[in-house]
Amino acid sequence: MAHKVMIDAGHGGADFGATYNGRQEKDDNLRLALAVGEILSENGIDVEYTRTTDVYQTPFEKATLGNQSGADFFISFHRNSSPEPNQYSGVETLVYDKSGEKLDMAENINGALGELGFREIGVTARPGLVVLRRTKMPAVLIETGFINTDQDNALFDNQFDEIAQSIASAILGTLDEETVENPSAPDSIYYRVQTGEFRNRANAENMLYELQDKGFPAFLLYQDGVYKVQVGAFRNLANAVKMENTLRRAGYSTWIDASPASY
Repeated sequence: MAHKVMIDAGHGGADFGATYNGRQEKDDNLRLALAVGEILSENGIDVEYTRTTDVYQTPFEKATLGNQSGADFFISFHRNSSPEPNQYSGVETLVYDKSGEKLDMAENINGALGELGFREIGVTARPGLVVLRRTKMPAVLIETGFINTDQDNALFDNQFDEIAQSIASAILGTLDEETVENPSAPDSIYYRVQTGEFRNRANAENMLYELQDKGFPAFLLYQDGVYKVQVGAFRNLANAVKMENTLRRAGYSTWIDASPASY
């Protein structure tokens, strides 16, 4: 049975959202929501939208549309704003509380966008937001960078397709669509989560055995004169990000390595 996702483009109509130098949040939200929804649809997800045009809806109306749809997940697209231009930067995901599948999805989305260059602010519980509190299904609100920060706007504009693909891949990975592979990745590429690299093999093996003792599928790779300790080999970036988040919660510093399968 296919999953259903309700996609919400925040604000709309007379509600511009945050603005900066003529740029209106409602427009960025709608553009990204439609792009992500299209990718999800192409990968077998049943997608519905709270809006596909520039119309105003109250947050209560948005939550009601989500509940009436019978969707498995509610994803709301927004952009952040700070009191002063270029004061803050980064991506943040908001949830009602830090539990369950919604937390996994929020972390996966946050991590996937971090891989593109956004600073990762993290996941924040915001139980007072209507679209998180009134929706009956798990819900995540994405703040895709600060609209009044030039650096974030450059990322948003220059890597728009990659941003849409990363968010969609994170959603697909969380929904356990294991048969769906990341369309942006060549067939020969695997994503591996790296926890360390060492000149000394014994030091690398110490970390390797520690990870394996904790149940992680770790292995050792000798490359470019160093021993790399890596965990997993994923075709889907979202699944690699999920493993990365698990390792970070366990106290490891990590990064994702995209390598040919022949390595």
